[in-house]
Amino acid sequence: MERTEEVEAPAAAAELFAVVEDLGRYSEWLDIVVRATPADALPRDEGPAWSVELRGRIGPLARSKRLRMVRTVHDPDARVVFERREPGERSHSPWTLTALVEPRPDGSRLTMSLHYGGALWGPMLERLLADEVARARPRLVALLQS
Repeated sequence: MERTEEVEAPAAAAELFAVVEDLGRYSEWLDIVVRATPADALPRDEGPAWSVELRGRIGPLARSKRLRMVRTVHDPDARVVFERREPGERSHSPWTLTALVEPRPDGSRLTMSLHYGGALWGPMLERLLADEVARARPRLVALLQS
């Protein structure tokens, strides 16, 4: 599954980037992220890691997922990439979240892309993300204005 969304924000690119470069802040504006707490670094990690708990509900169906995400790319005020990196030798479905922040004359633009390579969440994840993005856009803008 691949999904890309954009939001225009009435804030400088540096302000917007400060919110999206730290997974620990995502629960402030994205309900699907229940919590994201710092995780211990592993020798293969390129950057800081977070233990992320995701939860979504559509009607009577609910799913939860825990992921260990590592910031693998960090271009200050411009681009950040988080990738799933679990400890151990077991293979896990890939999750990659990319946030690109661009300055605009009246603020900035955030383009977020999510790649999920598994089958467990499937169509439920697509629907859940569509609903969540609609609710998250105004929350992110409100967070930036506070």
